[in-house]
Amino acid sequence: MAEPMVRFEALSKVYPAYRDKPSVHALQDIDFSIARAAITGVIGRSGAGKSSLVRLINGLEKPTTGRVIVDGRDISALSGQPLRLAQRAIGMIFQHFNLLSSRTAAANIALPLEIAGWSRADIKARVSELLELVGIADKHDRYPSELSGGQKQRIGIARALATRPDVLLSDEATSALDPQTTRAILDLLANINRELGVTIILITHEMSVVRQLAKDVVVIDGGRIVERGHVADIFTHPRHPTTQNFLAEALGDAVPVSLASRLDSQPVPNGRAVIRIHVRGTDTGDTVVARLARELAIDVALLSARIDEIGGQQVGSLILGIPGGEAAWRQVLFYLAQHDFAAERLGYVA
Repeated sequence: MAEPMVRFEALSKVYPAYRDKPSVHALQDIDFSIARAAITGVIGRSGAGKSSLVRLINGLEKPTTGRVIVDGRDISALSGQPLRLAQRAIGMIFQHFNLLSSRTAAANIALPLEIAGWSRADIKARVSELLELVGIADKHDRYPSELSGGQKQRIGIARALATRPDVLLSDEATSALDPQTTRAILDLLANINRELGVTIILITHEMSVVRQLAKDVVVIDGGRIVERGHVADIFTHPRHPTTQNFLAEALGDAVPVSLASRLDSQPVPNGRAVIRIHVRGTDTGDTVVARLARELAIDVALLSARIDEIGGQQVGSLILGIPGGEAAWRQVLFYLAQHDFAAERLGYVA
């Protein structure tokens, strides 16, 4: 089995009390690994501990307990020149770009190469290569004030890749961008991962970002890992309330207004129970409805559906109407549980 690119071992981070502020347990009992060339999402609300995790990966902070291993090196044990050399193998993309306004696009990209002591000729060649890679070769001499948000972030990505890192940290890199630009930037990161084999860690509070790009996801809440696994698994079988809330936002799982206005919390005479099923892979759309109708002989109505491609698999949710009273919908829920479908009752409708 290949050695993971990043490994967290019994990691915790406590910020000590300061003046009138109590100590803060930012991270506790963090244990997981990230495979080489993987794209992994780390998702959590503000204050969950994501920023502390980033600073531990790139060595800007030291853990209170535990270790951070990056490409076989214990980053948490390094300091001085060895740490600076290790940090060159860890690129960083920022939410607000962090470009120097007095430098052109090319000069911003060149900055880490200048610090690393590259020759002028090598810097020029590398900058041209990176501008081409991120799709803005024509912006070579433009200043940040002359660029759009998406173009600035492309410069930020090129700068992060300048020293040919093995790991790329994306810290809320798309949260300041509009949806269309976000999709373009995520497509660019996917292409970089395919072409360069760079391990990408997405730090975000947006499950839609994880859905589009990552293959694995780690959910952090209150400084602890509350859930992790393959993105498709998490989307179809969310177990922790924090994950369920994220997914409701990302998948648009709100019941359609036309249906919600008719839902009742109590059974309706001659009505239907309304249930929602999370589906995955080949068992999407009409397949589930057909199986229920065929195997249980129930006249199932498909009231609403949403199917997306997540982590390379078809994932979505169906809202079904089940006739026949409580016994019928309980039979359906039992059948679904036996076949590993996550389902819930939403109410009743006439």
